[in-house]
Amino acid sequence: MSVNPVGGSYETGLHSPVNLQSSSFSDELKMATGGKAKVFSVGLKQNPAIFSAGHAADGVFWFDDITGTWMSSTYYIDSLPSWVTDFNAMNSSEILLGNPWELLKSPENYSDCVPDSNGFEFGFNGINYFPYDLKKLSSKGRLNPEYDFSFIKETPFGNSLTTDFARKLIEMENLGQDDITDYLSVCYASTDYIGHRFGPSSVEMADAIFRLDRDIENLLGFLNEKVGKRNILVYFTSSHGVSEIPAVLEKNRIPSGYFRQNQALQLLRSYLNAIYGEGDWVKGYSEKQVFLNRVLIEDARLPLEEVQKKVARFLVQFTGVASAYPYSAFEANDFGNGNLRRIINNFSPQRSGDVIVTLNSGWVEKEGDNVANHNSPYEYDSHVPLIWYGWSINRATVTRKVNMTDIAATLSSLCKVPYPNACTGEPLFELFR
Repeated sequence: MSVNPVGGSYETGLHSPVNLQSSSFSDELKMATGGKAKVFSVGLKQNPAIFSAGHAADGVFWFDDITGTWMSSTYYIDSLPSWVTDFNAMNSSEILLGNPWELLKSPENYSDCVPDSNGFEFGFNGINYFPYDLKKLSSKGRLNPEYDFSFIKETPFGNSLTTDFARKLIEMENLGQDDITDYLSVCYASTDYIGHRFGPSSVEMADAIFRLDRDIENLLGFLNEKVGKRNILVYFTSSHGVSEIPAVLEKNRIPSGYFRQNQALQLLRSYLNAIYGEGDWVKGYSEKQVFLNRVLIEDARLPLEEVQKKVARFLVQFTGVASAYPYSAFEANDFGNGNLRRIINNFSPQRSGDVIVTLNSGWVEKEGDNVANHNSPYEYDSHVPLIWYGWSINRATVTRKVNMTDIAATLSSLCKVPYPNACTGEPLFELFR
């Protein structure tokens, strides 16, 4: 699908839901109301904003690192609404980066964190303690007065910017002002970036959570005043958690470490060259998946499954690797539970790699300046919060294990619309008592 940017820079606007292969709850809501439901999504990152809005959204807006403004693509709209242009003209990104990042609360509120100044975090250019001079850190250089707007994502103020934009969207698009259910997804992303750079036990992460709590209070207060608590249904969740910094675990004598995938790939290429002769046997590596050069393998008349198995057996020898599975392991298997079940849930014959790697618990991939990571099958990564608030929700705490796939089924049941066409979840019965 060919799309063009609407507002913002060129590369940042080349996005659409073309790779989403099923309907979403918001798609079903849109169809069930004859197209009358308004569906919007906002977020610093393009992907979560787009996927949470589905295919039929009226508008999806994301943050452009280059211009520091909100933008979209021609999949949704031909030009930015005037209210978005007006919001962008306020230069909110530049204003937020002009302020220092200081602790929101007194130091005793951060007593459970690792010390603010420590040797575990890389921080911003080696600076890993409060306060942070954001204006200086986000400057492109002494002779260049412009900002590096991508920096705002790595501070709690990226979430504040998202909140302000969401409030303006609710107001200007008149969401929740009639008898037809509307849908808005607000995707907060700053805690993800901060988790990568500082880890989950850092003072920076704690302060980001305190500030996110205040942003959510701000948004809920606005919704309660404008729409009314009885007329809104809110659910909070997360796409993933974040690992602890390996150095923090090692200090407590817990096994951990970094898997350096670039070094592993270099050795893998040498290994394949030694076995099959010189060639570009490995096309790439992404999200713990090795992608082989299938055209070259076919031209060399090599059995693909044999090459995949050799690669898997080679990779499993690296320290920190728990297992490596060839593509064929998932083609016709339906695993009951555990890590393999989680892998098969994400397996796609058309898209997945030839070999899928899992690391030991506590081990993370080393990427750039990041000290922590995610995308593992373990509880610290896959166990995320789920909180419901508003219309039809009674005060209760559910301690049983539930699945994120249950969210869409629950929303569909509450709003009396069909389930998304690939839905596998079940409604949370606690919400229907």
